[in-house]
Amino acid sequence: MTRSRFIPLAILLSIMAMIAAVACGSETVEVPVTQIVEREVQVTQVVEVEKEVEVPVTQVVEKEVEVTKVVVETETVVETEEIEVTKIVEVMVEAPEGPKETIVFSDLNWTSAEIQNRIAQYIVEHGYGFPTDVVPGATLPLFQGLRKGDTHVTMEIWLPNQSIGWTEAVELGEVVSVGKSLVGDWQSTFVIPAYIAEQHPDLKTPQDLMKPEFQELFATDDSRGKARLVACVPGWSCELVNDEQIETYGLTDSLYVIKPGSQDAMFAELFGAYEKQEPWLGYMWGTGDPALKLDLVLLEEEPYTQECWDSGKACHFDESLVLIAVNPSLLPRAPEVIGFLQNWEFSIPVYKPVFQWIDSNPEATRAEAAIWWLENNQDLWSDWVTDEAAASVMAALDAGLEAEGWPEE
Repeated sequence: MTRSRFIPLAILLSIMAMIAAVACGSETVEVPVTQIVEREVQVTQVVEVEKEVEVPVTQVVEKEVEVTKVVVETETVVETEEIEVTKIVEVMVEAPEGPKETIVFSDLNWTSAEIQNRIAQYIVEHGYGFPTDVVPGATLPLFQGLRKGDTHVTMEIWLPNQSIGWTEAVELGEVVSVGKSLVGDWQSTFVIPAYIAEQHPDLKTPQDLMKPEFQELFATDDSRGKARLVACVPGWSCELVNDEQIETYGLTDSLYVIKPGSQDAMFAELFGAYEKQEPWLGYMWGTGDPALKLDLVLLEEEPYTQECWDSGKACHFDESLVLIAVNPSLLPRAPEVIGFLQNWEFSIPVYKPVFQWIDSNPEATRAEAAIWWLENNQDLWSDWVTDEAAASVMAALDAGLEAEGWPEE
């Protein structure tokens, strides 16, 4: 009886001992447990749907727009030489919208170029709404300015004087010709007054200037016993032609060359000598002021050929080809102005009346001469522009307006 009560007690003590052993032991028993965690996660859901989407499309709209024919074509002019000249090709271009940028003219420093600029500026400003400006200077620097885009329009590019630089610029796409002016003008390094030709019939060619009697005839106090020749203004393309012809003809030791500082100084030399009936020898061209007023004679030279011109220039200048040129940047932004310049027809007969008016009004400015010409030649210039532009120009003339881009004179 007593023993049977101790058995449960023994069992209980044994269990407690085991628990104590586990509790006090140094070994940890890991029991795998599956843990359930609830959390929010972002899920990308792919859903197929059908939906109407607006896609940008090119809209074709039929409307009436004013377009201008822009000329961009190259042809070869073949007479006595070959020169690449850009001519008319019909390309329909719509004038761009937005503010109109200033068009800068190359303001070459002689009368015909200045007059053409003032007239063209007035029409561009009041007929087509473009602001204008000018950059004054001589042939060579202003041609470089046109190539670089510092100016946009040059109304007189003289060929063959500028033929080398012109051909290069055309090939590089830096300039484009859009028209012609002063067609048929002439040039010569060796011009004398008609009264000198009558007094000295043996003076016929440049080589005759080497003779002692003609050295003495044209000698002055400052020419050191040599014949005095008035050459081109420095910076004009004809300056280089004068120099080369003098060397090729063997006249370097026979001539004392003067290069006046301006057109006005050159003209004053000739006008002064002519008034006194004194000897004068030098360069002149057909639309130079003295040539339009005085009786002049060109010394005889061999006819122009390209071969001669490329090998010393011991021959006449070719009949001048005077181009209107633009920087290519002007084509897309002012097609209406390009169209106007393509129609420009400022020939020598057109120029002579305005020159005569200037001669009769010596105090008048180039701007005043341009106004006079526009007011008295509407039938001519109105054919160069659109009807709307012509009406706007006439309204500006009637209102007594000037062109804001004209330089101070």
